[in-house]
Amino acid sequence: MKVLARVIALTSLISFAGAVPAQPPAAAAPAWVEGRNYSLVAQPQPTHLPTGKVLVTEVFSYGCPACNQFRPYMQKLVKSLPPNAVVDYVPASFNPSEDWPMFQLAYVTAQTLGVADRTHDAMYDAVWTTGELATSGTDGTLKSRMPTIDDAARFYQKQAGVPAAKFLETAKSFGVDTQVRHDEDLMKAYGVDRTPTLVVNGKYRVNVQGAGGPTQLVDLVIFLVHKESQ
Repeated sequence: MKVLARVIALTSLISFAGAVPAQPPAAAAPAWVEGRNYSLVAQPQPTHLPTGKVLVTEVFSYGCPACNQFRPYMQKLVKSLPPNAVVDYVPASFNPSEDWPMFQLAYVTAQTLGVADRTHDAMYDAVWTTGELATSGTDGTLKSRMPTIDDAARFYQKQAGVPAAKFLETAKSFGVDTQVRHDEDLMKAYGVDRTPTLVVNGKYRVNVQGAGGPTQLVDLVIFLVHKESQ
């Protein structure tokens, strides 16, 4: 009888184990720490978006090698964000030695003309892949002649069909000048000191170094978007 009872008990254990397989412990979510992984913007900026929408802003420059390296991660982030997130871009100008003010003007002009989104990747490629708008040679040294807004105008004519003359006229317009000034004020308000920097809903400033890497930065931004969506 003892043998029979043991067989019955083992059979029950085997059946239970088969019915409910052991599960590996879930991986712990990163413990993001304010002040270490992300910073509060001293004076949060209004986004002017409808209630429920969360703004994700990348401060960047086409002339920034780190921004170019971050590009695939930014693309992943855009695809991973929830539907209530809105992405926009603010071009930085604080490195004039590498032509960033020109790239800033080119982006804002393209934005004003409604072609910035569809030429965004091509512009990076023109600087870092084809060399059409490169600021440095293959040896990494800066070129003696930097690309000009006229060069950018020819690029946008080829890529987006915007006549170069119209692009240059728009670049000199009051509207573009106003937007450039607004972007400069916004970067100061955000406390941006490097690129790429991402700002979530005008409140949280994050970068690759603080997050611990580009993949972690994507996860951190998604975390903050969900935090702002609650």
